[in-house]
Formats: sequence, structure tokens, C-alpha cells
Amino acid sequence: MAKLRNFSITTPLLFAFPLKSTWANSPINLGAPINSGGWENAGSLKFSRGYIMAKNDANFLYLAIDVLEDTGNDPGTNDYFWLSFDYNRDRAITSNVDVNYALYKNQPNKLAIQKYLGPGSWTGISVPPKSEVVQEFAPSPNSEVSHRIWKFKIELKEINVSLSWPLSTPYTYFGFRVRSSNPGFITDFPGGFYKDFTKLRQLILSRKPTIPSADLGPLVGSVGLIPTTKIDVLGRATTDPGYYVHVENAAFGGTLNLIGNRTKLQQLYAAGNRKYKVEIDPPGGSYTKLISNWSNYRWTGSTYALQSFAPSAYGYYQLPNPAIDYSIDDLLIQFPTTALLPGLYKIRVTFYIGSSYTSVAAQQELRLYIDNHVPATNIESIKHGSSEVSACAIESIGAAPDGLNFRITANDPEGNLRGVSFYATYGAGLSTSIYSEGYSLSKGNWTGFTNKLVPASGNWRPPQSCAYSFILVATARTTNGYSYIGKNTIHRNLTLLLS
Repeated sequence: MAKLRNFSITTPLLFAFPLKSTWANSPINLGAPINSGGWENAGSLKFSRGYIMAKNDANFLYLAIDVLEDTGNDPGTNDYFWLSFDYNRDRAITSNVDVNYALYKNQPNKLAIQKYLGPGSWTGISVPPKSEVVQEFAPSPNSEVSHRIWKFKIELKEINVSLSWPLSTPYTYFGFRVRSSNPGFITDFPGGFYKDFTKLRQLILSRKPTIPSADLGPLVGSVGLIPTTKIDVLGRATTDPGYYVHVENAAFGGTLNLIGNRTKLQQLYAAGNRKYKVEIDPPGGSYTKLISNWSNYRWTGSTYALQSFAPSAYGYYQLPNPAIDYSIDDLLIQFPTTALLPGLYKIRVTFYIGSSYTSVAAQQELRLYIDNHVPATNIESIKHGSSEVSACAIESIGAAPDGLNFRITANDPEGNLRGVSFYATYGAGLSTSIYSEGYSLSKGNWTGFTNKLVPASGNWRPPQSCAYSFILVATARTTNGYSYIGKNTIHRNLTLLLS
């Protein structure tokens, strides 16, 4: 199995323990008091003025900076925070990449985001689309005396973290500053973090949700975060809109984690039935042993240490002790699917009694429609009236209703198209939508379209004279069990002049 170059799950400083996040079974409402239950069992790390607490789900990191020593309830003063993340996790400040969150001045519940330019230097601020902050002055799980608390909801995409990383446990590096006016102090954790990212503390995220037992399969409980009971006989998954990972009639692809039903695995382990076999049956084929090597990370009490797993010479796996804390608990097998042709596959997991190779203790078969192809995209034509406009052309557009029309293709023969977006970018970060279409269950196995006329009638007119990039994006309705994966993008550039 390929290893990540220069990668290790270690603390950045000697004896500097990481902050270990725990799973949020329900999204945390930042507006609710911190003592209302949402932060119960959160990961916690002490700093000189209080504690920082962490939870996460598949989409957000929830942080609370619990400033126990800020006991002055003085809203409207210059109390503030900085919260920084090493976006690319190289423990060095990378200009226009690494991020810092702060407040809009005198707006304690409005979050701002900016990029680092260098040590102690940042770009201007903007509003993150999904991340939030709420300030609270109240008791907390760490103190009965009222004090200031900063509560955050940070979108994982914004800090470049994904729970679906196949070769590592998800993590980032972070640091923060808190300032209090009454009593007066400024505290950095770690000291000088905003000038030197080698000082940042590691934050390890959880990917251990509590999936309702009624949704788990009898032996293979889930594929990633998707319960096997949510996968139909055609191998596609549909989950409820409020679930950790909401998918609709989704195929599978990428690297897949088959995760066991914990209760069943505990019973098998306790009975000494720890040997198991994984088999795969391709479309039109027959079952053969599925051989894969993978790594999981075992918690040592201070960090996650890499541990490798592989089958025996005869193609059988050994169940590790379910009581051990791994980055992915109850992982039965991790295997890549990128080399597999699209189609419906059957996967069978069989546990044997003791040392037997024939007496079955437990068995489950599941079906997965595997498709790693991305949808085909093409801007077939751009026309001004009846004339084709070539790439890089400079075209004059007359008075309304004069304009352009397009023919576009977004097609997925396997029927796993999720969405289409056709838009234009221009100027300094501006964009305008031309056409979009998304998936709904009523579409079934949606293949998309070819040579579609956009707009259906009339013409599209540019907002202003400028150089334009016309971009067509088609996303796949394929999941690795943690999120949708796969897209295809094509673009064409023109200069348009309004006359």
C-alpha cells in the first residue's frame, strides 16, 4: 500500500498532546447554552486561561474556547479572538493558503475569514459561507462561575479536512489568541503561533459516529458512514436528508471501508471466532478472495500510531480486539475500487468458528454498484447568431436581445450523474450562472443530456464587457461512504464587448 510521503500522526512539540475531537451525533446549535448538552463528552485540552473543546461530524468542526479567566461581562469592548489553521498541514505559513478566523469589529457574533500573507500578516477579511461564531457569557462544564466562551462551527472544507482520507486519520494544526479587557490579558496558544506554524498544536478529528443499531447490517454494519441497510439490491445507497452523509440513489467508488457491526464483532471476538474471509463477485463472474493491505491508527494515549493489516498467506484476515481504540473502529477491510469496471458487485464477508475453515460463525453478502467513471462534459458550441465563436475570440455583442447561445453535453452512461453547472467567470472574482440542474430521485438513474441548447430560447447576454471563462462542471452521484466524489470540468475563454 502506498504511504504518504513525510507523513506521521505525531504531536508537533515534545510532550505537547493533541486535541482529540469526539463525534457530534447531532449538529451543535451554537445559539444554545454550552451547558445544554450538545458539548457533553467533547474532546478537551487545557491552556493557561481555560480549556478548548472539540467535536465534529462529517461536515463541521465544533470548537469552544472556554476562557475561564475572562470573568468581565463587558460586551462592546475590544474582547476578541484569532483562530488559525494550517490549511495544507505542512507546519509552515503558506501565503494565500493558510487561514485565520477573527471577528468583524464590534460584532461579536459575526465571523470573518482571511488568508495568511506571511508571519503576522493577513489579507483582507470576508464572510465564510457556512462557518459561524457565537459568543456566550455563562457557566460551562469547566467552571460554575460565569465567563466568556467563544463557540465555533467551522466547515471542514474550509480548513481542508476530509473524513474520507484513506491513508491517514483526519487532522489539522491550529492555534488561537484570546483577548480580554476586564481583566486585561492577551493569551496566545501556543505562544507566537501566528509567526511560526511549527508551534501549532495538532487537532485529530473523529470519524466514529454512533449509527443507530436498527440501521446497521447484521455483520457489515456500514460502508464508511452509510449503513448497509440503506443500500438497495441494485447496489445504490439512499440516506435520510438529516443523516451525516445524505446521498440519493448513489453508486460507490474510490477507496471503501467496510465497517463491522460492533455488537456482533464483540460477540465473535469473545467467542474466539476471529478469522474471516472477504470475497468479491464481479458482474458476470464468480466469487474470489478480496486481498487488500491497509493501515489503521491505534490510539496510544497520546497519539495515533500506524498499524498495518494484511491477510494471511491463505487470504484470511484476523479480527483485532474491538476494545482497542482505532482511528476507524471495527474496520474489516479497506480496498480501492478505481481499477474495477463499472457494474454491480457482490461482496461477501464470512467469519469462521475458531480455527475452522468450513464451520461458519457469521456471514453477510452485500451488493455495491461500483462506478469510478466521471461524467463526460463538453461545450459543443458557442454561437453568436448563426456564427460559431471560436475559443479566444473577441466578439462584439449588440443591443438586446443580441447575445450568445450554447450547446453543452453532460452525460453519464451508467446513470450516476448528480449535477450540472454551467457558468461564466469574469473580472475580479465575479461569476454568473447560465444553466444548472441537479438530481432528484424522480430522475432514477440519470444519464444527463447531449448537445443541449442553452438557453432554451432567446440569448444569453454578458453582464459587462470583459474577458469571460465559460465553465461546465458535471458531478458524479458516487460516494466513498463519507461524501460524494468525482467530477469533470471543461472551460472555454472568450472576450465579449457590449456595444
